[in-house]
Amino acid sequence: MSDSRLVIAGRTFGSRLLLGTGKFSSNAAMSAALEASGTEIVTVALRRADLSGKGDAFATILDFIDPKKYLLLPNTSGAMNAEEAVRLARLAAAAGLPKWVKLEIHPDPHYLLPDPVETFAAAEILVKEGFTVLPYINADPVLAKRLQDVGVATVMPLGSPIGSNRGIETRAQIEIIIKQATVPVVVDAGIGAPSHAAEAIEMGADAVLVNTAIAAAADPVRMARAFRMAVESASEAVAAGMPMRGDLASPTSPVTAFLSGAA
Repeated sequence: MSDSRLVIAGRTFGSRLLLGTGKFSSNAAMSAALEASGTEIVTVALRRADLSGKGDAFATILDFIDPKKYLLLPNTSGAMNAEEAVRLARLAAAAGLPKWVKLEIHPDPHYLLPDPVETFAAAEILVKEGFTVLPYINADPVLAKRLQDVGVATVMPLGSPIGSNRGIETRAQIEIIIKQATVPVVVDAGIGAPSHAAEAIEMGADAVLVNTAIAAAADPVRMARAFRMAVESASEAVAAGMPMRGDLASPTSPVTAFLSGAA
């Protein structure tokens, strides 16, 4: 990470922090947190957005996100299979949203783990239709490689289950994904503290996506700033060249004979 900028599908972003928009107490609180975070990519669940043009009072989230400031990343969260996910992505594009999509398919309501078979099937279709696809996946290095071969723009392995705030429990698998990656790796889901985000960046991930840890905080704006600083600090540390870990102690001062001479 010699450059502080994130590049996805040829588009450059100054921030390596992506934000989700669910669980905020209000759209105004969400908007303020986006501003404080410095993010440039914002995911929006298509089931929460008014794509009808009828001004649905219960689905006005898009009114609080400036498309000139943020890249709107439609999210297929809630899709149970590839067919539903593809339909949602097409609806978003037809409504004028960017032809980018966070592909998310998790039929299990208890653990919300992504379905690898349906995700791969949907990715194949959407890439062929010209979508920029960012798939949310289990930390599966084999699936990540296959998705890259299909032509996705990123891979987004989970750190731990969505909304769990448990941090990166899949570190070993994510490290393999990073080593094999030909596209940016975005650690998504389970990041519950700024230290978790910093850990992901320091281990070599290109970016992180955070939602619950900020939205559910007592002060979302302050927490958004904390995540911004953590990601920026970790990015600077990686760019500076962090020293390798060692098994033995290494003196910080040279060992000389001046002490024995003083005797």
